[in-house]
Amino acid sequence: MNTPANLAPALDPLDCLPTDNGRQKPLRLARLERGFTLIELMVVLVIIGVLAALIVPNVMERADDARITAARTDVNNLVQALKLYRLDNQRYPSAEQGLQALVVRPTSGPEPTNWKPYLDKLPSDPWGHPYVYLNPGIKGEIDVMSYGADGQSGGQGKDADIGSWQ
Repeated sequence: MNTPANLAPALDPLDCLPTDNGRQKPLRLARLERGFTLIELMVVLVIIGVLAALIVPNVMERADDARITAARTDVNNLVQALKLYRLDNQRYPSAEQGLQALVVRPTSGPEPTNWKPYLDKLPSDPWGHPYVYLNPGIKGEIDVMSYGADGQSGGQGKDADIGSWQ
């Protein structure tokens, strides 16, 4: 009689391992359930290390690029707020009043005639330094700039100045 039980191939007892419930398990299934060898784990770790060594430097450069882009965006936003200030008050804030005049009404002269808040708060540059405001500017009527990562005038790369003239 050909029943499904009779059609199953007979397992050689030497190709089987006993299980907890007393049944026999084929040896090839038992091999699949074992863990990884130390060599296999070491190969995977070496591959991960090589990938990390290739990717991490690129990611770190991207962080510097992102900070530079954020500084340029902040400088442009500050310049736009200063232009609105000038439109309302017929002049830019003085060097003494600084960028703070965009947030708090200046009390020192010349006092603005039609002042309103132009920013909720003054941003710091992406490296935690305040933005620099010059009136009169060196490269234009006014200049707004960040001194870059080092917080010093000049520099190259991530330490380069980022200004409204760029």
